[in-house]
Amino acid sequence: MNRSERLAAVLAMIAETGQIEVEDIISTLHVSAATARRDLDTLAEQQLLTRTRGGATGQSVAYDLPLRYKREQNAPQKQQIALAASALVERGAVIGLCGGTTSTSIASVLCARADIMAASPNPNLTVVTNAINIAAQLAMRPQIKTVVTGGVVHPRSYELVGPYSDVVLEKITLDIAFIGVNGVDPLVGATVHDEQEAAVNLLMASRASRAIVVADSTKIGVTAFARIGGPTLFSTLITDQGITPEQLAAFNDNGTTVIIAS
Repeated sequence: MNRSERLAAVLAMIAETGQIEVEDIISTLHVSAATARRDLDTLAEQQLLTRTRGGATGQSVAYDLPLRYKREQNAPQKQQIALAASALVERGAVIGLCGGTTSTSIASVLCARADIMAASPNPNLTVVTNAINIAAQLAMRPQIKTVVTGGVVHPRSYELVGPYSDVVLEKITLDIAFIGVNGVDPLVGATVHDEQEAAVNLLMASRASRAIVVADSTKIGVTAFARIGGPTLFSTLITDQGITPEQLAAFNDNGTTVIIAS
């Protein structure tokens, strides 16, 4: 486990309980006490947590996330997916992040990368997002240029939706767009519950050189109400090891490259 993966793992641990002790990091990640303390100090410098005597507490924020963020399902799998997504992002890239718990995990992992957080006169990463919780998370990172689309806040997802989003998205280009979904099927493609979210996700994906679906394996074979697009729009799916051999073969047969996070 490299340093970036370690920092992301510490953030995942603190997200579960709101606090962490140095001993927890030592026993879980099998590192020395000195390494555990240095990692906590690094995350505290990045304002991702608050140091305490013998550990740390989660960084307080000025907003309250919707219930689905607080009771996140399949958190370990989403953390693995986030690490795999981060590995595709080069320093200096322009990426798109839609709303959702998996995209939020990707943002957290990117914030823990040493190369992105390094001091620089220019942004080390540009993130375009329609999720106000992700924008708030990134706003404190001067190394990351954060671009927020226009729109009306969707109360369930904290995503900006509606025609105002088009004003920004139609005038930009992205290297990679990471799109979280409620369902993904080899034939139907990527789907979400809300048609307004689908419209913004479609536009964001179409503005990217590479559009990638990020979804844990429980979403595979599920079809939600509003379709975003299929293999002609999304070249790649990042998922976890819960995908079956049959599902993997079906995606490959329909022209979708599958990255299995581990």
